[in-house]
Amino acid sequence: MDIGTVVHTDRSGDTPSVVLVCEHASKRIPGFLGDMGLTTDALESHIAWDPGALAVAKLMANRMSAPLVYGGVSRLVYDCNRPPEASGAMPSKSEHYIIPANVDLSPEERLRRVESIYVPFTQTLSGLVGKHRDSLALMVTIHSFTPTYLGQKREVELGLLHGHDDRFALAMMKEAPSELQFDTRLNEPYSAKDGVAHTLDTQALPNGLLNVMIEIRNDLIRTPEQQSTMAECLVPWIDRTLAGLREREAV
Repeated sequence: MDIGTVVHTDRSGDTPSVVLVCEHASKRIPGFLGDMGLTTDALESHIAWDPGALAVAKLMANRMSAPLVYGGVSRLVYDCNRPPEASGAMPSKSEHYIIPANVDLSPEERLRRVESIYVPFTQTLSGLVGKHRDSLALMVTIHSFTPTYLGQKREVELGLLHGHDDRFALAMMKEAPSELQFDTRLNEPYSAKDGVAHTLDTQALPNGLLNVMIEIRNDLIRTPEQQSTMAECLVPWIDRTLAGLREREAV
């Protein structure tokens, strides 16, 4: 199956301290699935991918000299931030949309997607972590979310989320810049109970990496200028937080 599940950009040199991940980077649907029974508008919307997230992640990777691993197909085909047994891994419904191509999937088709998308993604990420294990200290996953969900407007602009390890998310909240212009909240608009911490808990935690998931409201990162502004906000904030934690742990 020609899916091109993962694209791996490594700009890190030999000793990166941070690895970036963007699971929902792409809206691409493999040709054999056609339009999955959805309209063009639906396939362009947030149900299919995280608009703006990859652009921000790439800018951050360049500024931090960090490796970046990101998904190469739509999360409607397979959501790389979900384990194979999760209902959201190959969702039959997203927000108010029914996903016809995912309704009544056979066990064989589910396995096919797991083996061609989820397994290569996780192996690429774990291989990268293993390659740079001596220097890595932190994993950051980058996501975006829609301003309105199920008819409810979301006031939060930046979310700092955590799974089992809350250290970096809490430290980032404490280190928030005084001039921060974005409404930033802990574990909003999602939290680990929504199943969003899978990558953090299975890839960062077992390897002893500090970790955080950053959710950005997608109306704030629609243009290249907005994306650059967001990256310029996040990178020094993350660097300062990591330096502070390392200093405290060294005492």
